[in-house]
Amino acid sequence: MTDLIKRLGNRIRFLRKEKGLSQEQLGELSGLHTNYIGQVERGEKNVTVESLEKIARGLGVTLEELFQHIDPAP
Repeated sequence: MTDLIKRLGNRIRFLRKEKGLSQEQLGELSGLHTNYIGQVERGEKNVTVESLEKIARGLGVTLEELFQHIDPAP
């Protein structure tokens, strides 16, 4: 997977932990399977825009906030 996918996964993990949520809780809030959340966080899945929107909603952030602090590839 690309570096961008890994950085995005790390950002999702950071926001999830910052909000005190488990992967299971985020899965429930976003309507996605817990295993899928884990794969996204590890950068194993090339997540769709629809799934990103669900994750952002589950985290209580906008898509813009989700992508903040993800620097472009060097």
